[in-house]
Order: sequence, then C-alpha cells, then structure tokens
Amino acid sequence: MEELQGARARIDRIDGELAVLFEARMAAAAEIAAWKRAHDRPVRDPAREREVLDRAAARIADPALRPRFAAVMEALMEQSRAYQKELLAETAGAGVTTGDGSLCSGTQRTVPCVLNYPIFLERGALRKAASLLELNRRVFLVTDDGVPAAYAQALAAQCRTATVYAIPQGEASKSPEVLTGLLEAMLRAGLTRSDCVAAVGGGVVGDLAGLAAALYMRGIDWYNVPTTLLAMADSAVGGKTAVDLGGVKNAAGAFWQPRAVLIDPEVLATLPPRQQSNGLAEAVKMALTHDPALFARFEDPAGYGPVEAVIAACLRIKSTVAAADEREAGLRRVLNFGHTLGHGLEAAAGGRLLHGEAVALGMIPMCAPEVRARLVPVLERLGLPTYVNFRLDVDAAMSAIAHDKKSTENGIETIFVPEVGQYTFRKVGPDELRQLLQALAPTP
Repeated sequence: MEELQGARARIDRIDGELAVLFEARMAAAAEIAAWKRAHDRPVRDPAREREVLDRAAARIADPALRPRFAAVMEALMEQSRAYQKELLAETAGAGVTTGDGSLCSGTQRTVPCVLNYPIFLERGALRKAASLLELNRRVFLVTDDGVPAAYAQALAAQCRTATVYAIPQGEASKSPEVLTGLLEAMLRAGLTRSDCVAAVGGGVVGDLAGLAAALYMRGIDWYNVPTTLLAMADSAVGGKTAVDLGGVKNAAGAFWQPRAVLIDPEVLATLPPRQQSNGLAEAVKMALTHDPALFARFEDPAGYGPVEAVIAACLRIKSTVAAADEREAGLRRVLNFGHTLGHGLEAAAGGRLLHGEAVALGMIPMCAPEVRARLVPVLERLGLPTYVNFRLDVDAAMSAIAHDKKSTENGIETIFVPEVGQYTFRKVGPDELRQLLQALAPTP
C-alpha cells in the first residue's frame, strides 16, 4: 500500500511539473503565433513538426516507450496549433470572418453572414489557410488543369496529408463519369469520414467536388477555395452542388454546405480578362435585384473600385438569401435572375458563351425599359455581350429551357426587375420566351 501511495505521490508531483511546463510551452506558442501573424505565415509547418517528433523520440531511452511519447507529443502539438489558431483569429485582419460567421472589415463587422459557416475574404488568405481551416487530416484537393498548379500546391503544403486530383477544365467535367472517377480516387486515397475535400478552382470544380463530398460515405466535410471571380461572387457560397445529366445543366446534385469558404482575391491576378468579365456578370445580377449602390459602382466611369468590395457586397446578398432559403424553395430563386434565358443561350452556343456572358444576355429582356437603358452600357463597359453575335438556334435554346428547374404546368417562373434594387416573380410561357430569345439574336 505504501508503495502504491508513493508511486501516486510521484505522479502527482510530476503532473504539477508538467502543468508548469505546459503553461511555459503554450506561452512560447503564443510568441510563435505573434511572429507568424507579423510575417503572414501559416500555423501548420509539417517539416518543423516532423523534426520535433523525431527529436522527442530520441530523448526516450526505452524503445518500448518511444511510440507512446510520440503520441503524447502529437497530441501536444495539436493543442499548440489549436491555441495558435485561436490567437490568430482574435487578431485577424481585414476581411476575415470571425468564428461566429460575421464577415469583418478590419475590426468592424460590416457584413452579417447568417450561414452557419465562416466565409474568409482576405488578400493572402491562401498562404495562411492552415490557420483558418482544419487541415490536420487527410485532405483531397480537387482542381482542374486550367487552374495554376501553384494554388493547389500552396494549400497542399499546409495539410497533414494531401492528395491533389486535377480534372479537365470546362463544363464537360460536370458529368457522372468524371464524378465516379473522382469518388473512386477518394476511396483509393483512403479518405475516412473524418477527412475532407477541398475545391480549388472555379464553379465547375466547386460543383463537382462538393457533390463528391456529399456522396462519399454519405457525406464528409469540404472546403471551397474559389479561384475565379464568378465563383467568389456567387457559386462558392450556398452549398449548391451538381453535375449535368443528359445535356441538362445541373440536373443531378445535392445541397451540401461547405465547412468554410476561403476567398483570396490575390489569385485573380492570373485570371484572363474575359474570365474577370464573366464573374462580374453575377455581381451585376446581385446589384440589379438587391443593391442600387453596388449597381451605381458599375455605372461609375472611373471604375467600380476594389474587387474585394464588390465580392463582399455580393456575399452579403448571397449568404442572406441562401440562409433564408437553403434548398431553393422560394426566395432563393431570385438568384437565378437572367439564368432562365441564359441557360438556354449557353446550351445553344456550343461553347461560344461563358456562363456569365450567357447570364448577362439573359438579364437584358427581363428588365423594365428604363433599367435596360442603364444595364446595357454597364455590360458594355465590363466587356460583356449585349446581343448574340452568332446564328442562334432558338429551338436548341428552348429545348434547354424546357428542362429548367423552375418550370411548371403554367410556364416557367422568371425574375423581372422593374427598377434597380427590386424584383418580382413572373410566370412566362414558351411563346413569350421564344420571342425574348429572338430579340437577342442579330437580324438575319
């Protein structure tokens, strides 16, 4: 009994010493967090962590205890990383969401994000993703061969274990066949329910990767890291994931919200001008239906200002609408302004129109004349089309429109803008839709 009490007393004394050492270690971790914040460095440093574990194992004389001590050290480093992330979050810079999901600018909350996940909007956010996202697990990064490889590699370097999987660029990758290949690759990579997917790319990558995450093992975490302006302003937020089926856009999918969205406007530096304009079409859509001040920015001859401000304004609208109607049962349909005609035009164009360009055209007939008079010059200034510059197959466009998800027996529910910042829902029949399409086409 005395031996037992003596052993317990030694353990109690050692635990007290460990407590003092733990506080000292976390104080050092706080100093490291401050340095990383000042030098814009991520929390996770895999090479350094491996070095610490190797050195720790060498300090244990008993070989049988080395793996146990390594497990203790791994748990200790995990606590250190978590502590550093908390400290960095408390002093986050411009445009980073706080833990309760409020999008911030500096220290003032300016964008209420009512979704149940954070949206991080900050220049340089990709370089410190490990301090914002939970990457201490297997991460399956989905990108496409048109996205600069450096972006996926920058994220992969901050993960405990990363697999990078590139799909072919373009809408054709939103197919059941590509989705099946992606799921099989996730299985080969050994992903478990505690691991995650990260989409690094535009809308196609986000749609496909998000749907794969929704299906794999009945649903695992995923992060959306958009690299196009169109995705940043619109599709990256809201949890709509899908593939095309039988030639019908987004015919099969699921609503599966990401754990977080990380938006780094620095990556837009490599985006071609046409793709920049493509994304701005979705921002114009948001402005016309919800935000007269944002639309006025686009009308300013001096330019619309910092792209971060445009993205933030779009996120205010998208997050609020998506949270109020997650599964697009009513209100969220307003975000499809311009898309009914736009999807028809995009299908009939055979690759000659980008998604945003088709939406830009689709908005024009769905505005009151006085709004249209303001919209057309804005589209021209932004490098977006205002008429169909190819021979339009109206029948092909109408065939695509017939599969619209908003179609009913009485017609298709569309969104009409009577004045900037307001909208109404309208049922439009096939004959009227055909006339609207023909009005956009050049005179034979």
